Amino acid sequence: MFKGKEFQSRHRGGGKQTAERKQAPPSRAQLARLIDHSLLRAQATQGEIDQLCDEAAEHHFATVSVNPVWTAYCAKRLRDTSVGVNPVVGFPLGASTAHIKLEEAREAVRHGASELDMVINIGALRSGFPQYVEQEVAAIVKACHDVPVKVILETSYLSDEEKWRVCEIAVRARAAYVKTSTGFGKAGATPKDVALMREAVGPRFGVKAAGGIRTLRDTLLLLEAGATRIGTSRGVDILKELSE
Repeated sequence: MFKGKEFQSRHRGGGKQTAERKQAPPSRAQLARLIDHSLLRAQATQGEIDQLCDEAAEHHFATVSVNPVWTAYCAKRLRDTSVGVNPVVGFPLGASTAHIKLEEAREAVRHGASELDMVINIGALRSGFPQYVEQEVAAIVKACHDVPVKVILETSYLSDEEKWRVCEIAVRARAAYVKTSTGFGKAGATPKDVALMREAVGPRFGVKAAGGIRTLRDTLLLLEAGATRIGTSRGVDILKELSE
């Protein structure tokens, strides 16, 4: 982990790299394949989940992101489409025991999860126990076999050095992505955090931005900063903006 002037220098460098990464906006089809179409509210009904799946199939989103109780239902509804099912684990607080998170992850895979988003134990990290966080992430990645795991930092609760440390943990644990936020914390994704995470994990690791992404402008700024996946409940509206 970088500290003091060395960390600050690398962090400033990330901003420069972000500026150099600017490119043409994605096409509508390309953007759709970068979106995890999300519905994670506790009060979501079966009818709303049906709508989520149907919208995802119509627009060819990457996945639907849902609470674990809906995993098998969504997998069955989407089985003849290209859309994956992306349940969450230890969501949204990350404060379940490692055993419970492992069982939740294993059940999600059995029920048809094609990807999985897990929340780290934020309290353990901030208490000075990064080794606990790493062991938990590594165990879940191993339990999921070939199902990609995204590691949720909940960036609004962490210092920049803590964000960097979790990114290093995710890489060592062989996760597939780091992810900014649950959407239930103090704040959501920012280009600054995405740029830091991209620098920390390198060019080939996945970075998912989520939380508070409501417009096409939000989306493009985060992609420009280094995101390779977008988690949002506003995917349909964002695609409409791109078509206008």
